[in-house]
Amino acid sequence: MIFTESARRIRVMFTPFRDGLQSTFGGKVRLEDFLPAMEASAKLGIRHFEFGGGALFQAPLFYLGQNPFENMRRMRAAVGPDVDLQILTRSVSGVTLTTQSPEALALQGRLMAAAGTTWDRNFDYMNDVRNLVKTGKPIVDAGMHHQAVIALMGLPFESDEVHTPEFYIDIGRQILDSGMHVDSICLKDASGTTDPVTIYQTAVGLKKIMPPELPLWMHTHDTASTGVACYLAAIHGGADGVDLAVRPLASGTSQPDARSLVHSLKGTGYQLDMDVDGLPEIESMLEELLSDYAFDPTTTTPDPRVLGFPMPGGAIGPNVHMMKKAGILDRYSKVLAEFPVVVESAGAWTSVTPGSQQYWLQAFNNVLYGRWEKIDAGYGKAVLGYFGKTPLPPDPKVVEIASEQLDLPVFEGDPLEAAPNNIPAARQALEERGLEVTDENIFLVLASMVPGKNLDINEGIRLLTGRSKIDIPLKTKEEEKKAPAPAPAPQPEPAAPAAPAGPITTRCVVEEGGKLRTFTVTLEPLGGASGDGGVGVAAQAPAASQAPAAAPAAAPAAGAAAAPVGGGGTDVFSTFAGSVEVVDVRVSTGDRVEQGSVLAVVEAMKASHDIRSPQAGTVTAIHVRPGDEIDSSAPIVTIA
Repeated sequence: MIFTESARRIRVMFTPFRDGLQSTFGGKVRLEDFLPAMEASAKLGIRHFEFGGGALFQAPLFYLGQNPFENMRRMRAAVGPDVDLQILTRSVSGVTLTTQSPEALALQGRLMAAAGTTWDRNFDYMNDVRNLVKTGKPIVDAGMHHQAVIALMGLPFESDEVHTPEFYIDIGRQILDSGMHVDSICLKDASGTTDPVTIYQTAVGLKKIMPPELPLWMHTHDTASTGVACYLAAIHGGADGVDLAVRPLASGTSQPDARSLVHSLKGTGYQLDMDVDGLPEIESMLEELLSDYAFDPTTTTPDPRVLGFPMPGGAIGPNVHMMKKAGILDRYSKVLAEFPVVVESAGAWTSVTPGSQQYWLQAFNNVLYGRWEKIDAGYGKAVLGYFGKTPLPPDPKVVEIASEQLDLPVFEGDPLEAAPNNIPAARQALEERGLEVTDENIFLVLASMVPGKNLDINEGIRLLTGRSKIDIPLKTKEEEKKAPAPAPAPQPEPAAPAAPAGPITTRCVVEEGGKLRTFTVTLEPLGGASGDGGVGVAAQAPAASQAPAAAPAAAPAAGAAAAPVGGGGTDVFSTFAGSVEVVDVRVSTGDRVEQGSVLAVVEAMKASHDIRSPQAGTVTAIHVRPGDEIDSSAPIVTIA
């Protein structure tokens, strides 16, 4: 039984306003829908919050049309100057999903500190201490508290070589011996899959080699309902701090509710450095503020299956949302079952971002295309060494396949030296579009850059030009019941419809000589200076170079890619039943293509998927542009 003779206070970082939002909603929550509760929490005496980094940097930028730096500044203003605000960064990836250059990481550190950050928790999913040392320097240089992480994970297969107490203690020893300045060390179990005994033995071993003034922190998720047990084990082993949340942004895939740990510590001599008596007020505020959001049982309900598919709580939520949107949630269980295979074959890196996403996407590809038939770019680069040294040697067969498919050699060098410096490219993208060139804007663009992705649909560019993609997990509102029709009454003359503010482009199908032809029509306001206010046809041109057009086709069944149409030709559709984004169109009207040629690329599950031609022929029409959201009912191209 955990017990201490002398009273001991355990520090708390309050996580609902970063990890809680990420684990429950993928971070897709507007600032105004939680900021009042954060401000009230500070007034109740909570002095340490997690407020940025991870998905709470990406989600506002990618899905909410909000500048994450501005959000951070507003949170700092709400809680006051004396509260510690902490971010989460991903070693060589920073707050992105790809490797970044030292220059970009230095810029990130300066911007985060300027936006109000006082603590930076930095982890490396490979547990490669070389990466931790080099990426810790920008944190220290920016004047933030540097919390170095030892990433934990319960393995979904048997091994006595890695993810053991001895393995973790050795990583801690390497950190301490590196000469890097460290203000605290954190044991971070993002998937909540490490057993309490391993946590206890690791904490005991680390405290023996750590300077007595250096705090040891513990972070876990309650996905398998073991969060409180793991915190008790860590505290008993000597941990000085833990991460906790509050309902409705606690438990499930998030952190345990602080009240649960307070109750479990009664009579032990340990107590938290926060007063939980005010938490019912925060809970009520959050329930009201988030009343329009759709809580998904997958993220709010404990799931012991996670012990076999070590996915972080902060990744389960976003991936479930993305699978729903793409119309493929029925594959969820099959993807989970593939996890042990992709984890062991890769070399057992820790399941934290971006490693968790790499595991997920490879498991997803194995289910969708066949095992190893399509190597996810991130997973393949990680297997090949571009993110650091894997804990175990990866499967040589998978290494060979990844090298062949990605056309990359095995890499044993420094990931930071191999990373491109995207600062000049981001600056050029801003200049070409007439956007203000500031350090913040440069970072918003480079943080959204993905190899091969069109800069016009870069999320940073979209935000700065007012074209952000909005994707908020709100409840579906029921259709209002129609009220009984009132008795007929004399009606006034209808007012003339308001003239549109700008041109409207649409399509019409015209039958001519027994053939269907599609025309693109642009309607523009007439009158100009005369203020006529009318609408006229400004341009009229047949689509697809006046080729016979496809008649509207029925939506194909899930997985179908094409359907023959009247008038000659075949419409090619997305293979995803739900909504996906077109990120590239690889052909032009009139191009000759072969069966299997890549016609377009769509993005689903944060990964690119090729749309291939079902037949040889000529492209007679292109129906989409990069940035369009489509589903399987909307044709992408027509082949004849």
